[in-house]
Amino acid sequence: MIIPKLAFRNMVGAGMKTWLNAGVLSMAFVVIIWSQGLYRGMDIEVSRTMIDSYYGGGQFWAEGYDPFDPFTLQDAHRPIGGPLQGLVDKGRATPLLFVQGTIYPNGRLLPALLKGIDPGQMLLAIPSSVLKAGDHEIPALIGSRMAETSGLRKGDVVTVRWRDARGTFDARDLAIVEVMSTKVQAIDSGQIWVPLQALQEMAAMPSEATVVVTAKDSGLRPEVPGWIYRGLDFLLQDIKDLVRGKSVGASILYSLLLFLALLAIFNTQLLSIWRRRKEIGTMMAMGLTRWRVVGLFTCEGGLSGVLAALIGAVYGIPLLAYTAAKGFGFGEDQMDKFGIALGDRLYPTYSAALVIGTTLLVFLAATVVSFIPTRKIAKMKPTEALRGRIS
Repeated sequence: MIIPKLAFRNMVGAGMKTWLNAGVLSMAFVVIIWSQGLYRGMDIEVSRTMIDSYYGGGQFWAEGYDPFDPFTLQDAHRPIGGPLQGLVDKGRATPLLFVQGTIYPNGRLLPALLKGIDPGQMLLAIPSSVLKAGDHEIPALIGSRMAETSGLRKGDVVTVRWRDARGTFDARDLAIVEVMSTKVQAIDSGQIWVPLQALQEMAAMPSEATVVVTAKDSGLRPEVPGWIYRGLDFLLQDIKDLVRGKSVGASILYSLLLFLALLAIFNTQLLSIWRRRKEIGTMMAMGLTRWRVVGLFTCEGGLSGVLAALIGAVYGIPLLAYTAAKGFGFGEDQMDKFGIALGDRLYPTYSAALVIGTTLLVFLAATVVSFIPTRKIAKMKPTEALRGRIS
């Protein structure tokens, strides 16, 4: 126990130098936790929103369907039958039919993707219950982004033109019965939601769908003839890649802060060895082995990491708690520009593993950096150290 006691006494005796090193290191400590918590919160919020609003527990895509290729929509539809129909009947799945169309709002031409959904579904967070059959026009639901692009409002009637499964073009009037506000662009931009049965009749695709969204615990095996299963790992891959890329970019900042803090510790240890060379010689002459002296200086650097964690906790805990409770504001509608399902405020998420892992990282980094310059002590001769020389 003599080595830790001596290390603690020497660290306290260093005064302002110790506090400056620990203060800079604590900044890196807090920034790492804050930035990683921010991107972790982004990942969790976007994933949860997409699952609740569109992905469900996974999706079955009709063979040939590619959401990034509109030319596949004409043939990307299959009859709902077998196990899929069983899930739909139990309310554990909901079918969606996609048909490419064109609307003519206020005399303009605007492409739109018609999406059919069951008005009685409860699986997705889409207000489909407003899509009840009308007397003349077909009820339609649009998002706020689509409303802004098209200039349509609740109560407006717009003409839509589409091509059915037989290649025949037809047109009908749609009545906008609701404008929903959602963070998910995948169910809003350039899209019009209509009753599933009405769209099936319009497109001459009876009992057919393009995508079947399943519940989180549907238990259905992914092998269904004519359908390709897409699990959440596949559907959320773009989000994971985006968050991973942002996290790597942010790591440059806190790596720079950590490097500066560790450089300060390295220089401090190097200077301390030079100034305390007679003390080192005295300890060796009194019987303290070279490697125990190395352990003493290394322990001093490790204690700087512990002190940095304590200092960081003093101002970091209130700061992180505040951001977790109040969120981090990006300004109104700013997140729409990124094209991801985020609101105006992002709430970081901090886990025990993140805090403990960061603490260990800072402690180990400070210890290793402290050890590197102390290796010179192992080559010292006590007689030369007592004379104030370092070989």
